[in-house]
Amino acid sequence: SLGLGEPFPLSALHGRGSGDLLDKAIAMLPEESQYSRALPEGSPGRVALIGRPNVGKSSLLNALAGQQRVVVNELAGTTRDPVDEVIEIAGVPWTFVDTAGIRRRMLKSRGADFYASLRTQSAIEEADVAMVLLDASQSLASADIRIIEEVISAGRALVLVNNKWDLLDEERRHDLEREWELQLSHVDWAPRINLSAKTAWHTNRIQGALAQALAGWNTRITTSELNTFLGRLVAEHPHPVRGGKQPRIMFATQVSAAPPRFVFFTTGFLEPAYRRFIENRLREEYGFVGSPIQISVRVRERRKRN
Repeated sequence: SLGLGEPFPLSALHGRGSGDLLDKAIAMLPEESQYSRALPEGSPGRVALIGRPNVGKSSLLNALAGQQRVVVNELAGTTRDPVDEVIEIAGVPWTFVDTAGIRRRMLKSRGADFYASLRTQSAIEEADVAMVLLDASQSLASADIRIIEEVISAGRALVLVNNKWDLLDEERRHDLEREWELQLSHVDWAPRINLSAKTAWHTNRIQGALAQALAGWNTRITTSELNTFLGRLVAEHPHPVRGGKQPRIMFATQVSAAPPRFVFFTTGFLEPAYRRFIENRLREEYGFVGSPIQISVRVRERRKRN
């Protein structure tokens, strides 16, 4: 009678009637989002091109497409919004997302930079693989390492790209290898490509690296195989004794893939160094190339005596 449509009587406290309301809300949603397109049939996944400003993300997208798809300029900050492009590589349609360069931490950004960083972060979370582009002609910056850590925290597969390789001389190549050993040794599991987006040199190696990272990202180990592996590992290298106590791994399981996540049920807290040791041995045994590994520990609570 008020002209506002049929009301939905419900109880927020008990949840009565909430199902009918949700059904109505879902029925009103469109089949496809007008902001995010569905992946084309046969596409292995979505790839986000991320990095600092002016490292060549847009140039690489144009090189892969074989034509001028996005604007490229020497002035940093040309790209503001993520740009999706479906590009076929060897007959396989990949969805690449060109993102805005990340200048600084999002909380310290203002204005257009803040919203560009926000959209870039969303692009990382929606992607399956993140290609982090680095300017090989310049020294590694703290921003480069921070961007890599953001990808790992988001649980995305990771491929590292040294762009502008055509600008390097022998001395710079030696310095670059030294920088990688000192600052990026903790991500030596990620595929690494040296290329030049400007000349398209070595861009043909991208598909293999992406496929390798996706395969590692989707790797799953059965529970029985995992516990057999851990049994041998703990027998050879038990956890160190701390304060007269030695925690034991009673049971473990992989609860999910993409990214691989493991849960260990233990009698005590596992030290970070021992977790890294287990992670390294998992990589040696099962690969997980290009994928971060997440390990959670659940400590068994002691039963109180009556």
